[in-house]
This record gives sequence, structure tokens and C-alpha cells, in this order.
Amino acid sequence: MELKNKRVLITGADGFIGSHLTERLVKEGAKIRALSQYNSFNNWGWLEDVDCKNEIEVVCGDVRDPNYVKHISKDIDIIFHLAALIAIPYSYVAPDSYIDTNIKGTLNVCQAALDNNIEKVLVTSTSEVYGTALYVPIDEKHPKQPQSPYSATKIGADAIAESFYRAFDLPVVIARPFNTYGPRQSARAVIPTIITQIAQGAKEIKLGDLTPTRDFNYVKDTCSGFVALAKADNILGESINIGSNYEISIGDTLNLIKKIMKSDVEFVLDEQRIRPKKSEVNRLWCDNTKITNLTGFKPEYTIEKGLEETIKWFSNSNNLAKYKSNIYNV
Repeated sequence: MELKNKRVLITGADGFIGSHLTERLVKEGAKIRALSQYNSFNNWGWLEDVDCKNEIEVVCGDVRDPNYVKHISKDIDIIFHLAALIAIPYSYVAPDSYIDTNIKGTLNVCQAALDNNIEKVLVTSTSEVYGTALYVPIDEKHPKQPQSPYSATKIGADAIAESFYRAFDLPVVIARPFNTYGPRQSARAVIPTIITQIAQGAKEIKLGDLTPTRDFNYVKDTCSGFVALAKADNILGESINIGSNYEISIGDTLNLIKKIMKSDVEFVLDEQRIRPKKSEVNRLWCDNTKITNLTGFKPEYTIEKGLEETIKWFSNSNNLAKYKSNIYNV
């Protein structure tokens, strides 16, 4: 499927990955309707910062409203569904809101897509659905392990999407990115947490457990994965990882950032950043064989190159001013 001149709806377009995907799809020649969560300030989130703001149609609303989702899905060819609550610590204290947004929101998107005869729906999953790796690298056959309310709702959302494919032949693909990082990411995530604290002159870095490993992916690579899946044929009903097939610990990531930023900051354990013992996902390492075989996708950014780009963006004083690195936000 070619994306040029396709009418595309992106839910969660105002977020970190969504804003980058919006920019990428404009470059692909798609006609974008970008959903930003409604607020009384008429603030479009990170869409305020994209370089294509005048080339997209921004609509404001909420995926929790089925009538609204059906309304904005009219005259659309492809839906990229990214809207979700994603902060794991917040899911411990507000799990009901995750049910509404992640599960019911996905149900609303799938039902609207079915009613409006959408050509393809890409539902965004997460590597968190796998929990701590039972074997590595993690392929799509790995068991699901809900180790947080967040991951449980994403497992539920994936199941809703898959059920619509099986029950109603909805042309859906479940895209499962591993840990994405880059410009515009929330400071609740570990890489921006480290960079913003160093950039704002901290002498000590407050973090949680440094031992877990992650498969970090620069945001432009994640967006390339989405585009590859949107273009690919014969993948409907599939769940497909997007990752680098590279594993690194949080501690080694900290040291790499310190090296790039020429910093001698010391690590300090912050107890409020520690997940409950049985909830911590200790190891994530992506097997990206499936997406590579199906689409030819290959990551372009090494961890070093991606971090350099990310540090450059956060080091810009105008960007850094948007973050409160001294406050831990769940």
C-alpha cells in the first residue's frame, strides 16, 4: 500500500511518538487528520512544535467517546492508533483511567474503523505486554505477562483488536514497539530523566533500579517501522515487534549519556522510582526478525547516534525549559 495521498487519521498525534509519526507521514505524502486530546486551552501538545503544522488537519477530542471517534474516522483510509495512557507508575494509582483510555479507546477505534470501512488499522501495542523475558530475544510468540495495570490494559487492547480481525475481518495490524526514546519524550521516561537532570546542572542523578535491560529505539526508527507496516501487504491480523535487537542496561545507558555529555554526575537511588518487586520488567530484548522478513525494515540509528541526537535536542534551552527535571512525575 502506498501512503501518498492516502487519508490518514492518527490518534495520539499530540504525543511523543505521534508527533514524530505525523511529520514522517506528511513527508510520505499522506493527508493527515491528527487527533489531539481536547483541552480548554486549545493546546495541541507536541503538534505545536512540528514543522508541518500548517499541512495537517488537527481535531481535538477523546478516544473514550465512541461517537466522536466514529465521526473523525469518516472519509479516512488508514488509522494509526497511538492514543493511550502509558506511564506505568500512574497506572498503579489510577488503573480505571487506563481501562477507559487503552481498552475502551481501542474498542472505539476498531468499531469506528469497521463502521467506516477503513482500509487498514495499525493498533499500537508495547513490549511491556511480554513482561520480564522468559527467553531472549523476545519474538511475537513470547507469552504475555501483565506485570502492571498499564501492561494489562495493553494486552486487553491487543486482544480487542485481534478479536475484530477474527470476528469481523477488520484489516488490523498490531504494531509492538520496544522502548522508544528521542526528542519530545516525557521526562517520566529514563533517558530524558537522565539528560534533563544533567543539562539543568544536577550534581546527582535521581533514578530507580539500574539493573533492568531494555531494547532502546530512536523515535525515527520506530516511525520507520510504523510506515513499513502500513505499506506492507499480507500482514493483516499479525502482531509485529518493532525493535533494534540490541540490549543495554539502564546503568550502562546512564554511563553512555554521561560520556557523551562529558558529565561526572553521581547516581542516587530514589525510592519513589522503584517499581513493586513483582511488577518490574527486568529484561526486554527484541527479536525483530519478523518485521525484517515481512517488510525489509532495519533500524538506522545506533544507541550512540540516537542518544547524540536526543541530547542535542534536550540541550537546546527552549526545549529544556519545557521540562521540570527536579520533580518526579509518575
